[in-house]
Amino acid sequence: MNPLRILLLGAPGSGKGTQTSKLLKKFHQLKSLSSGDILRSQIKQESPIGIEAEKYIKNGSLVPDSIMVGIITHQLEQSKWLNKQSSWLLDGFPRTIHQATALHQVIKEKANFNLVVELDVDQNVILDRIEARWVHVPSGRVYSLDYNPPKVPFKDDITGEPLTKREDDTAEVFQKRLTKYNEEIGPLKDFYSKQGILQTVSGNTSDVIYPKLENLIVNRFS
Repeated sequence: MNPLRILLLGAPGSGKGTQTSKLLKKFHQLKSLSSGDILRSQIKQESPIGIEAEKYIKNGSLVPDSIMVGIITHQLEQSKWLNKQSSWLLDGFPRTIHQATALHQVIKEKANFNLVVELDVDQNVILDRIEARWVHVPSGRVYSLDYNPPKVPFKDDITGEPLTKREDDTAEVFQKRLTKYNEEIGPLKDFYSKQGILQTVSGNTSDVIYPKLENLIVNRFS
């Protein structure tokens, strides 16, 4: 299979993390970089950037572009992923046109995206899911009491450690995030559409979305 460098777009709660996990199991050459994982790591370490980012997250706001662009580009370079033979996937970044153009300047000559996929999920369905979502904070593993429950209630499947409820996983806070996403996604989609690499996959559950996503990748890169 040809090298594939994928960006997953989608509203908060649309299942980008779930789709990433499935893709990594199917396409072994893929590596992933999650902006959420990097942020959680920085917050856990109580680094200056982590402390700053946590203020925005607790308020239900997006972390500013200047913070995100810096840590993501540093991570890409540190991981030595910026070459045309590499295959990788970004989940959750970029999410604004400013982030996209800033990242483009870094990667365009070395290892640009060759597929951007928007996960199109009904946002009313997303809001209904939020109250059922629990996480294992150290790893970032996400569970839904409705469709992806832990084997033991409120315990992580791998470690057995307690699951917790994120402070921003309430309908009120989440609606703010969805509104912000809706304001910013249009220019981002236009940016990648003009490059001829934007595709949309629609569905309201992982079981519906994933087969479409896998077929799209196989047909495009085999």
